[in-house]
Amino acid sequence: MIKTSQLHIGCHLSSAKGFLAMGREAVKLDADVFAFFTRNPRGGRAKELDLDDVAAFLAYKEEHGLGTLVAHAPYTMNACAAKENLRVFAHNAMADDLARLEHLPGNLYNFHPGSHVGQGAEKGIELIAGQLNDVIFPEQKTTVLLETMAGKGTEVGRSFEELRAIIDRVEQQDKIGVCLDTCHVWDGGYDIQNHLDEVLTEFDKIIGLDRLKAIHLNDSQNERGSHKDRHARIGEGKIGLEALVRVIRHDALKNLPFILETPNDAAGYAREIAMLRGKAEA
Repeated sequence: MIKTSQLHIGCHLSSAKGFLAMGREAVKLDADVFAFFTRNPRGGRAKELDLDDVAAFLAYKEEHGLGTLVAHAPYTMNACAAKENLRVFAHNAMADDLARLEHLPGNLYNFHPGSHVGQGAEKGIELIAGQLNDVIFPEQKTTVLLETMAGKGTEVGRSFEELRAIIDRVEQQDKIGVCLDTCHVWDGGYDIQNHLDEVLTEFDKIIGLDRLKAIHLNDSQNERGSHKDRHARIGEGKIGLEALVRVIRHDALKNLPFILETPNDAAGYAREIAMLRGKAEA
């Protein structure tokens, strides 16, 4: 049951019931990709991995043509925290997540770079890269993605230049990429509404489009450059439906996995997925 549409789109699903349940929910929503948190997004301990469930899911994934998964690290993980105990938690959580994801080879692991909490962006970049060099191993089959951030508070990753500075310090260059969040880059000041081509040209010049592996597709409640990070449903925010349709249709992006993180329930996600599939094929 492989989709005829070239649009690879899905949303965040709850991992509480396991991978097979997420796969079935994705198919029910007419999604062919999905994202999930590796552990409670506001907590620390990961659920014990059920290898029978993983095996059943991988068979289901193949049968139903599900594509690349985007695992998401918990929001509490801050690789450049000022407090050492928080950095230790971030290190251990990421190392554990990457080890577990080896049972789901060939997928993506997305994380928020972190907040430097007054130490300065350069120190934050150094700490984030240091953690990546500690936990990424040459044999791993998962690509780690730095997420573009809105720039609220002391967030690192508020610009393409900051992400490039982290990437340049990573030793395993073939294991690192970027997830572009449309709400975040808009709130960060990038005009994807009126100048999408120019923004992508800038991304390519600074980071390289070959490193762009996934898109978080979200509208924004805020004006461009607000640095607030408040997601809106597709077409109900300041970016607007027409601009986001240009994103999913863009030649440089259209084959990537698109993950909705809009404020929705399952029915809302199903409506957005159906609407965007229609727009992609129009």
